[in-house]
Amino acid sequence: MTDYMLLADKVLHDEEITREEGLALLHTPDEELLGLINAAYRIRHRHFGNTVTLQMLFNAKSGACIEDCHYCSQSSISKAPIERYALVEPEQMLTAARRAAESKAQRYCVVISGRSPLDREIDVVSKAVRQIKEELPIQVCCSLGLLTEPQAKSLKAAGVDRINHNLNTSEAYHASICTTHTFQDRLTTLNNARAAGLELCSGGIVGMGEQDEDLVDLALSLKELNPDSIPLNMLHPQAGTPLEDCNHLTPQRCLKIMSMFRFIHPKRELRAAGGREFNLRSLQPLALYVADSLFVNGYLTTPGDPAHEVQKMIEDMGFEVAVNSSACSA
Repeated sequence: MTDYMLLADKVLHDEEITREEGLALLHTPDEELLGLINAAYRIRHRHFGNTVTLQMLFNAKSGACIEDCHYCSQSSISKAPIERYALVEPEQMLTAARRAAESKAQRYCVVISGRSPLDREIDVVSKAVRQIKEELPIQVCCSLGLLTEPQAKSLKAAGVDRINHNLNTSEAYHASICTTHTFQDRLTTLNNARAAGLELCSGGIVGMGEQDEDLVDLALSLKELNPDSIPLNMLHPQAGTPLEDCNHLTPQRCLKIMSMFRFIHPKRELRAAGGREFNLRSLQPLALYVADSLFVNGYLTTPGDPAHEVQKMIEDMGFEVAVNSSACSA
């Protein structure tokens, strides 16, 4: 039987857990789940107290992507009935940023579909970011696909704080969920963003048919990358996508995976991200004992809990929303 508190002590003394120990955490029996969460909470509390950072997404360009990511309703092979539209104007991005600030979100993330942004799209997003930074004390993250270093530098100059680009899964499993770009392509984008002086947000999607080894390998790959923030998405299968029938996650399984990530990433912002509501269901509040960050008001093509409900859950559990004290996270 795994001694979760002993492993937590190891982590709290700045020792790294092994791959085998990470696998053991995923194999936690359901009857020991609360013990695992309690140990993960000790780590979370040491570095983040009881604060919760809120983040809000804005889908600024939807659909018409040439990639074949099997999980995505916006991909070229998806038949999902989603709304499709070209890049919106800067004023619409600013309006959404205002809603994020009103919702007590510390960070606002602009997302566009597509393999890579055109330079004119970089210009439109940059214009919006400048307007946002002039008006609102909120951090800005962008998720725009594969980026060159010059594009990343343009975003940095406009005031973007952070780039999101998820590794999604292990390098070994990547070709099973996407064939139009590689795991290395994703690493290159993240390295380009870091070279431009941007913070990194990179995580994954669980529940896509991967094995336990893939989950631990993803966590360890992210350890090498050392991002500032790790969003942990839980697959919300969408009709019309290749993974529409891949509905194998349970609330207990999600909490074990999140706890494993907390043990491997004790000091990183860990976000219970897309699919949180769908997969955790009535156990959703328990995620606060492991993760220190949540999305509010939904995701790109799927709904989520409105900000006031998330804030109430945080309050009811004895946690508190982090205060956004500046416009820049650096």
